[in-house]
Formats: sequence, C-alpha cells, structure tokens
Amino acid sequence: MQARIAAINAMEILDSRGNPTVRVIVRLDDGTIAQASVPSGASTGEYEALELRDGDKKRYGGKGVLKAVTNVNELIAPKLKGMDPSRQGEVDRTMLDLDGTADKSKLGANAVLGVSMAVARAAAQSCGLPLYAYLGGAGARRLPVPMMNVINGGTHADNSVDFQEFMLMPHGAPSFSESLRAGAEVFHALKSIIHKRGMSTGVGDEGGFAPDLPNNEAGCELIVEAIKAAGYAPGKDVAIALDPATSAFATDAGYDLAKSKGGVKNSAEMTALWEKWIGDFPIVSIEDPLSEHDWSGFTALTAKLGGRCQIVGDDLYVTNTRFVARGIKESASNAVLIKLNQIGSVSETIETIEMCRRAGWRYIVSHRSGETEDSFIADFVVAMGGGQIKTGSLCRSERIAKYNRLLEIERELGAAAQFESPFTTA
Repeated sequence: MQARIAAINAMEILDSRGNPTVRVIVRLDDGTIAQASVPSGASTGEYEALELRDGDKKRYGGKGVLKAVTNVNELIAPKLKGMDPSRQGEVDRTMLDLDGTADKSKLGANAVLGVSMAVARAAAQSCGLPLYAYLGGAGARRLPVPMMNVINGGTHADNSVDFQEFMLMPHGAPSFSESLRAGAEVFHALKSIIHKRGMSTGVGDEGGFAPDLPNNEAGCELIVEAIKAAGYAPGKDVAIALDPATSAFATDAGYDLAKSKGGVKNSAEMTALWEKWIGDFPIVSIEDPLSEHDWSGFTALTAKLGGRCQIVGDDLYVTNTRFVARGIKESASNAVLIKLNQIGSVSETIETIEMCRRAGWRYIVSHRSGETEDSFIADFVVAMGGGQIKTGSLCRSERIAKYNRLLEIERELGAAAQFESPFTTA
C-alpha cells in the first residue's frame, strides 16, 4: 500500500446498555476515513485484557472512558502516524510495546482495540476490498451458523434461571439467509408461547426473553416447543446451544444453583447434569459448562461428552494463546469462544484462531452484551472461516446489524457463498 496513517482520533460514545465506550476514527493520507466502536462485556473472565474506565463516580457512575480516549489521541496516534495501515501486526505490536503490560492496563484494551479495528477497516477501504476479503483473502466465503440467544438467566436476567444463555442454532438450513429466517420464525413462535403462558416477553441486553421458569430445564423445553411450533424439526433443522456461564455461580463449596433452588453441585455432578441434558434435548454446544478455574473438571467433562457435544471455553481461555495452549495440552475442551476485546487487538485475535486451527479445534466469533452498531465481527467471522457466530437474539438493532451485514456478504459472494453445519443433522 502507498497510503499511510495521517491521523487517529477517538471519542466517547454509548453502547447498547447506555454505558460509555470508545469509538476510533482513522484517516489515511489518501483521504480514506474509517471508524470502529468497541463492545463491552458484562459476564467477563478474570483474565481478560483490561477495559479502562475513568472511575469518576460523578460521571456515568465511574464508567466513563475519557482516559482511554486521551490515550488514543495523545499516546497512540503520534506513534502510529505515518505507518502503513496494511501492516496490521506491526501496528498492533507498536501499541503493545507502548502499553508494556500483560493486560493492556496502561492504555486500556478498549483504546488499543478501537485503533486496531479502525486501522484494519481503513486499510481494507483504501485497497477497495470489503473487510472480510481484506482480512481473509480470496478464500473467505464461509458464512457462519448463528448462535441466537433467546432465553436469558444468570447474570443476564432477574429471574429464577441459573444458566445465562439458551440459544438457537439453525444449522440445518441450506444457506445463511435461510438459517436466519428459521431463527427469526422460532424466536417469534417462542414469544407467542411465553405470552400465552402469561409470562413476560420483555427482552434483555442481548434480545433474549427472561421469563420466570419453574426450573432450568424449562428453558430447553420452551425452545423445543417453539422449534416445533415454527414448523422445524428439533435437532435436525434447529438445535440448542447453551452458555450457562458457570463461573458466575461457582463458589468454594461448588456450583450453587441458588436462583432455581437446585442446590450445590460439585464438578462431577455438573458433568452428569450436562450428560442428562444432552440426552434429553437436541443440544449441540455448551459454553463454559464449568468454571474458569475448574481445569481438571473441564478435561474430565470433555473426555466424557466431547464426542457428543461441542465443549466451548470462554472464561477459561479469554481469547489468549497462553490459556488456549494449556487447554490444548490438557484436552480441556474442543472449541474456543473468540472475543476481540478479551485480548484487545485484531492480530492477537487472529493468532488465537490460528492456534485453534492447528489443534483441529472449532472457534466461534462472539459479540459482547454491551454492543454497538459496528458490524466488524460479521466480516471478521467470514474472514476467519470458522463457520459459527454468536451475536445475540433476533431483535435489538445492535444485534441485527451483524445479521444484516452477513446477509450483505452472502449477497456479495453470490454462488461462491458457502454455508454448512459443523454438526451432524441426524
């Protein structure tokens, strides 16, 4: 590329929860202007890169991000000015060296990631390429099967459900657009069922319903009923994926299912619970079935259930190659959740994905509960070719923005577009 970075500016904006986050605007000397907005998580892993907040309780309850904005404008921008935006690894490494900490606590992962994403987008625009083709090359053509969060519990809802996310996976469709249609139809069928039973149809941060249910299993039962009501076959057309987010209710005594009054279970008992659920319901994927500190439990669970179900580590790995390498060595799972803001730069995220590929593991590109209208991860998931995306329910515009961008990509790819289930359809 002939273009060079001419200017970088950041500003404070609001995310989908009404909390501040960082937006970065990059201008190249050929006139290209691109921007990126950084998401924010609610259920976060202990070892995630640091999201820098101001801590001033008089302003946004301490959640302001003006320090991160200042770090972009006064520390990062001068360092990157004049650099080639197509050299993503070099750009990111310059920021990592400038920060000099293991968790990006000096500059803030939100500052670093905002710049990293905006630089990638600017380079793509300058080349005249869509972002997925720029990052993934000529072979970037695989559209993802979506994980659609339709029932919420745990830290995402004030209800009687311990487990955080019950998701649809319309994996039996012939194309992404048909998968999206199936998911939307099941979502609306689910809403009707919940309404007819006199329960709330209000939605949470990611667009999922949060009704009070008699037990945790009822979430799966409702989804199976909705799949059938929408005219689809449970398991074959539309399956279930779970993210119980067990770290949120793990205690020294064990896994405390307090919200549902389910008692306290040890690691082996939780594994037995998931084994029963896999037998009872069309579940194809479970994320964080055990806590981020229960490494031996993860290994035992994966040995027992990994041949029947995708076992995904999120809090366990926080998109960090150091933890993923340990997971591979210990056979702790067979898949990794990928979140750009957990590690804090585009190139480091790609490194983690490359490690998953070498191990033969699956990887799922994911949003965060605090999102923006930025659809970067839609292009990113196609570029990386993993075939799975987790980006929320079938309502709320910050979630739909990702689905709509994937529809655009599918249309752009035309006959070259590829869509296939990572799971059997039997």
